[in-house]
Amino acid sequence: MKDPFERMNHPMTRQQLLRRAAAGGFTLSLPGLLAACGGGGAIGGQQANTGATTVEQVLADEITVSNWCCYMDKKSGRYPTIDQFTEQTGVKVKYLEDIDSNEQLFGKIQAPLSRGQSIDRDIIVPTAWLAARLKRLGYVQKLDQSAIPNKVNLEDSLAHPAWDPNREYGLPWQTYITGVGYDPDKVGGEITSVEQLLDPALKGKVTLLNSMEDTAGLFLLEMGVDPTGEIDPAAFDEVCAKLKQAFDDGQIRQFTGNAYTGPLAKGDSWAAIAWSGDINYLKPDNPNLTFAIPDAGGMTSVDTMVIPTGGDVYTASTYMNYYYDPKVMAQVEAGIFYISPVKGTREEVAKIDPELAENPLVFPPPEVRDNLYEFSAEAIEDPDFQEKWQAVILG
Repeated sequence: MKDPFERMNHPMTRQQLLRRAAAGGFTLSLPGLLAACGGGGAIGGQQANTGATTVEQVLADEITVSNWCCYMDKKSGRYPTIDQFTEQTGVKVKYLEDIDSNEQLFGKIQAPLSRGQSIDRDIIVPTAWLAARLKRLGYVQKLDQSAIPNKVNLEDSLAHPAWDPNREYGLPWQTYITGVGYDPDKVGGEITSVEQLLDPALKGKVTLLNSMEDTAGLFLLEMGVDPTGEIDPAAFDEVCAKLKQAFDDGQIRQFTGNAYTGPLAKGDSWAAIAWSGDINYLKPDNPNLTFAIPDAGGMTSVDTMVIPTGGDVYTASTYMNYYYDPKVMAQVEAGIFYISPVKGTREEVAKIDPELAENPLVFPPPEVRDNLYEFSAEAIEDPDFQEKWQAVILG
């Protein structure tokens, strides 16, 4: 088995050489080639103007993408949009659903990246706060902007985050909502509050996410505390004490990352703090599952594509450009049910599935968006909060 941290080597194949020659020589960039194939078009050059990152605009044979479970359109064991990308470009994609949580991801990649080594990944998809940390530590490379003409389709609300104001280092993959996924038949009705997860009738049948921003965020909202700004340490301590007691008492089955999906789909757990799209994704396995944003509010953030040290910048940027075509992103949304960062997606989804285009969890109206909160990045990085949260989830 290939070492997951082995450096990647991407020589240009004879097939790619011939394809480029047929297209008009080596000066044609891949975005231009994609335009000829019906994808997002652009005029490319030989060298990307990306500051410290020097990019040779040569396609790799293969790229490796690390993402979360249930986050790509899938049919009969294949990923249709990835197959289409390979058909258009000749670039194979090794697509891995190997991110379970941000903490797990950082723990796996920190050591090699801190030594300037490749992690054998061209794209990883951390949540925004971790993407910001990776940028601050110098672990990610600038995108090749000339290879991403479809960046113009980025939703305006996502275009200028504080950690990356010009989107030089990352592009959103999806926005998600954190709420409660559950089986109404098993829990005895509707869930409108995370406090209901602590009902003794559900003892041992509840899983909570191990991410502070999701689980602590929801319980803070339940207390009337806004988790987007400076969080009162006393309120945070109260949440931690409550959840630790519930875990020690066996009320909480476990704290998990993305692994909560298996037990919930099988019915081994009846309710979980969950991510919105996962519940629709799991419905073929468990049609009873439903998702609710608690009355007090839901949490939200943006999972973001970045290129780690050693990744192939040009090919990775081209992959990002491909997914910023609204027709392509519409295919993704029809399979995963999250919130697209790409303008025009809803119109394209309506052509595929008119009912999905009206789904308020996939295309949230203002009243839904106004009840969503993003956990303070400063609080996530607070060493005292981190230590206390670890004491909760590790027991």
